[in-house]
Amino acid sequence: MAQLNAGITHEAAFNLLSEHNKDPFHIEHAETVEQTMRYFAREYDPENEEFWGIVGLLHDLDWEEHDDDPMNHTIYAAKDIEAAGGSPELIRAIQTHTSDFNTSLPRPELMMEKILFATEELTGLIGAAVVMRPSKSVMDFNVKSLKKKFKDKRFAAGVSRDVIRSGAEMLGWELDELFARTIEAMQSFAPDRDSFVAE
Repeated sequence: MAQLNAGITHEAAFNLLSEHNKDPFHIEHAETVEQTMRYFAREYDPENEEFWGIVGLLHDLDWEEHDDDPMNHTIYAAKDIEAAGGSPELIRAIQTHTSDFNTSLPRPELMMEKILFATEELTGLIGAAVVMRPSKSVMDFNVKSLKKKFKDKRFAAGVSRDVIRSGAEMLGWELDELFARTIEAMQSFAPDRDSFVAE
């Protein structure tokens, strides 16, 4: 695998995220996707784990400030990432996850981009389902429970089931496999156990 260069450090990426996101929920989502990406990087592309992580951390950089303009989601972010020293490959990887909204953006090609596309919305669905559980923990969550929530269109209605299905297809995985592996990824760092501390 070729070495990928983000152009910015993890610390600089987190500072950039904090500059544009004030809602703790958005920071937590960014960190959840970062850790999910790192989990899969360790399996598929270990030497680029840091790059995968930074892609996950910054994937929704502009969402809080521009959620009223989904067509240009990640286009606003590109300018801020570039100004902070982020590389063209970092910007490209981030923009692939909104190529379903805006077909002028690049489609996912690398394994990393496909994983981001497939798991980003799914981590949100799992997070929403976990909060409803008595344990409030992902540790006792399973595929059967996730399938129920996935089928219930009214639950976490903002989560696009079509994007999740397309992501599984891109990866050549059955939905059940994507569900199981994303739950395992989230269990590996159990974000619901971490108390959020604002910077």
